[in-house]
Amino acid sequence: MLWYERFDMEAAAKLPELTVEQEEPLSRHSSFRIGGPARRMAFPDTAEQLITLEELGRLCGGEPLILGNGTNVLFPDEGLDRLVINTRDLCRMELSGECRLTAEAGLSLARLAVFAQQNGLTGLEFAHGIPGSVGGAVCMNAGAYGGEMKDVLMGASVLFPGEGVRYLSVEELDLGYRHSLLTEHPEAVVMGAVFHLQKGDPGQIKGKMDELMQRRKASQPLEFPSAGSTFKRPVGYFAGALIQDAGLKGLTVGGAQVSTKHAGFVINTGGATCADVLELIAQVQQAVRENAGVELEPEVRIIR
Repeated sequence: MLWYERFDMEAAAKLPELTVEQEEPLSRHSSFRIGGPARRMAFPDTAEQLITLEELGRLCGGEPLILGNGTNVLFPDEGLDRLVINTRDLCRMELSGECRLTAEAGLSLARLAVFAQQNGLTGLEFAHGIPGSVGGAVCMNAGAYGGEMKDVLMGASVLFPGEGVRYLSVEELDLGYRHSLLTEHPEAVVMGAVFHLQKGDPGQIKGKMDELMQRRKASQPLEFPSAGSTFKRPVGYFAGALIQDAGLKGLTVGGAQVSTKHAGFVINTGGATCADVLELIAQVQQAVRENAGVELEPEVRIIR
C-alpha cells in the first residue's frame, strides 16, 4: 500500500471532517507562483487536528511539510511526494491581556497588525507589510524597517514531534537575524504565539502603517510574484547593493529575473520555473563572489 493510500484511510477514520486535497498544485500556495503538485495537502482548523495530522504524516509517509502563507519558499517543478499541512485556517487571534495578543500560527502578519491597531496597541506596525504568517515570522524572526519579532514576542507554543507541545519564552527561542532555535529544529511546528505591545493612538498607529506600506510599494517589486528578499544580508553589506554593483539588475533566466526595481528580489515575470530561479540564484552568487568576494546565502527556503 502506498503511503498516501494509508494516509487517506487513517485520516478518514480519525479526522472525518478534515479537508484534504489530492495532487494540489503548490503554485497556488506560494507567493512565487511556482511548484508542481503536492501528493496530499491537508488544511487543519484546530490545534488538535494539526497535532493528529503531524503524527499521521510521520506514521504513513515520513516528515510532513508545514506550510504557512508560502511567502518565503520555492517549490520544485515536479511537486512533492509527501504530506503538506497548510495552516491557513489556523488563524484565530484574541486579546489575552491589557496589552497582550495571542495568535495562531496561520494568521497573516497583516491581519495581526490591523487587529492590534484597531485595539490601540502599538509595536506591530513594521509587520503590516510583511507577507507572511505568525508561524513563519516566529521561526525566522521576521523584521522590517527597524522592527523585528523579538521586539514584541513574549513566547510561542511549539510542537516537538514525539515530545508534545511546549511553551518557549522569547529568550528560549533565541531569536536573531533570520534565525531562531526553530531554524535548527526544522521538525518543530509553531502552534501559536503571544505578543506584548504598548498602548497607542489608533490613528497614529494607522498613519505609521500606511507610511511604511508606501515605502514598501515605492522600493519593492510588489507587482510581480516573488518570495521577498532572495538573499540574506551579508555581515557588513546589503545583498541588493552587491547585486546591483555587479551589474545584475534585469538579469533573466527563463521567466525569472533580478528585479530592475530592487536588485535584492528575484521575481517571476511569467511562467518561471523552479529551475529558472535556481539557475538565476546560482548566477547571481557567482557574479557577486567574483565582483566583491562575498558569498550570498539564499533567504528563500528551497524545498527539495
